[in-house]
Amino acid sequence: MILKLALRNLLGAGLRTWLNVIVLSFAFMAIIWTQGLYEGMNDQGRRASVEAALGGGQYWQKNYDPYDVLSLEDAHAVVPDFLRSMIDENKATAVLVVQGTLYPQGRIHPVLVKGIDPGQAVLTLPAHFLKTGEDRLPALIGSRLAKSTGLGVGDTVTLRWRDAKGTFDARDLEIVQVMKTVVQSIDQGQVWLPLERLRKLAAMEGQASLVVLDQGTVEHPPVEGWVFRDLDYLLSDIKQLVQMKSAGATILYTVLILLAMLAIFDTQVLSIFRRRKEMGTLMALGFTRGRLIRLFTLEGALHGVLAAAAAALYGIPFLTWYARQGWAVPESMDSYGFAIGERLFPVYGAGLVAGTTILVLVITTIVSYLPTRRIARLKPTEALRGRMS
Repeated sequence: MILKLALRNLLGAGLRTWLNVIVLSFAFMAIIWTQGLYEGMNDQGRRASVEAALGGGQYWQKNYDPYDVLSLEDAHAVVPDFLRSMIDENKATAVLVVQGTLYPQGRIHPVLVKGIDPGQAVLTLPAHFLKTGEDRLPALIGSRLAKSTGLGVGDTVTLRWRDAKGTFDARDLEIVQVMKTVVQSIDQGQVWLPLERLRKLAAMEGQASLVVLDQGTVEHPPVEGWVFRDLDYLLSDIKQLVQMKSAGATILYTVLILLAMLAIFDTQVLSIFRRRKEMGTLMALGFTRGRLIRLFTLEGALHGVLAAAAAALYGIPFLTWYARQGWAVPESMDSYGFAIGERLFPVYGAGLVAGTTILVLVITTIVSYLPTRRIARLKPTEALRGRMS
């Protein structure tokens, strides 16, 4: 009976109720929509990075630090037997990193020269383009490096490097392919060469800076002189960026929810003030103060239920269409170093929708309950005369 009475009173309020419902439904949509974008950003960046660069984790030579270029001179060692056996079984691939300098059109352009096996199948990196004869030194670069240097397929450019003995050397490279990838860590300032050719040029026979494991690898035993980095460590930058963006969006969520809660709170206060005689009549008919409190609290909480229904009515078609079409990412986002493509596809999980719904319903119920505490001091005789104690 309380539910039916609360619903009748709520719908009987007319425009006031629907204005509150619409504002609250917008808060629903804003939270789910933006969080879906961040979830999609995290999912897309994580998946692209794992497939193209990170694999199932990496073993780093103990001196290797991708953020410290000065450490690269000592960041290489002979691949241990355990890792070499995994490479032979196509469960891992070695990468050698050497600091170098390109001279495109007479300009100086510092780069990282990376060697990788052209026949590897661990990463989606198109290393197979490096399968060429000994008459030329093939090089694979990304579209970002090609744009900054003006290089294209078929161009020749001079590369200078320093080998393990400290001797500077130089060779002409031929650009055999320009790859387009969303993962900047294998593109920006990177030149890829056949692994064995780079080992000979750098006097680092059988050596590597890191070994990338296949995604299906589950065992990561310790290897002397090498440090294992799991995906949680390698993807920490993406995770922190998404958390930072989500924290910033929380300000918007808070403002929207506070506006909706303020409207519901004011509605509850006004309703209690205007319906004093009705409360007195109900108490005279046998309603206890506790039941009256539940009635008015339920009326306020039903704003959240109606808002969820309204948000579902127009939100499900919109979010479904948006998840299929995606969001066209501005070109300026490419400079942020985040692994997302030209379109970002949001991810709306059941946990996100259910969590948002429960959060809003709980807050709505609390806000609806606060003004009803005055009913506990209400006297039926004064209520029938339109007074509040």
